[in-house]
Amino acid sequence: MSELTKEVAIITAASQGMGAACARTLAARGYKVVLMARSERVIHLAKELGGVGLQGSVTEPDDLKHLVDLALATYGRIDAVVNNTGHAASGELLVLSDDDWHAALDLLLLNVVRMSRLVTPVFERQGSGAMVNISTYGAKEPTPGYPISSAIRAALSSFTKLYATRYAAAGIRMNNVLPGFIDSFPVDEATCAMIPMARAGRVNEIAQTVAFLLSSGSGYITGQDILVEGGLTHAA
Repeated sequence: MSELTKEVAIITAASQGMGAACARTLAARGYKVVLMARSERVIHLAKELGGVGLQGSVTEPDDLKHLVDLALATYGRIDAVVNNTGHAASGELLVLSDDDWHAALDLLLLNVVRMSRLVTPVFERQGSGAMVNISTYGAKEPTPGYPISSAIRAALSSFTKLYATRYAAAGIRMNNVLPGFIDSFPVDEATCAMIPMARAGRVNEIAQTVAFLLSSGSGYITGQDILVEGGLTHAA
């Protein structure tokens, strides 16, 4: 993108890792950023990037509403949303508890549903808007070590397609980015050896993909799962 945008972007779980990388990349492209995370680090990052921040959790509907209200009160509009989250519990498929599954539903799917309810009327009034959800390659190729994440993020893919179809004519888009092993967490040599590119992905590579999917350059892309995993996934 050669010209800086004047648009406003909400990013959740933005205090570190992929969320912080998305915040930095979008701010560098001219977005006014509105950040939320559970850590107070997000307040400092927002100030550093010339935006505003809020401590809160994507699992709390009131926190999501406060975040949207903050964006509108500060900038009067919302053009883009990056729905990023933490990680669901991992473990054996039938050992994980009902509480683990319900917590992940709030963390990985209902966060997007609730955010969509809040920002879609704003997008409709403006005549445009774009959302990107940070998912996982497990949505396409379920991994035994992360069964909850794989299952619920497959549901997120279905929701995204339904939403994209419903609101495409209004100029509103939604897509998912499906990272593989990313360097925001340690990736050992054995894991790297399984990846065709033989390395972990970089948080900046995820952020650049997100920025593209929010940009006018991807204006005809909606309802898609975009794998960013170095060739790791074999499923179609």
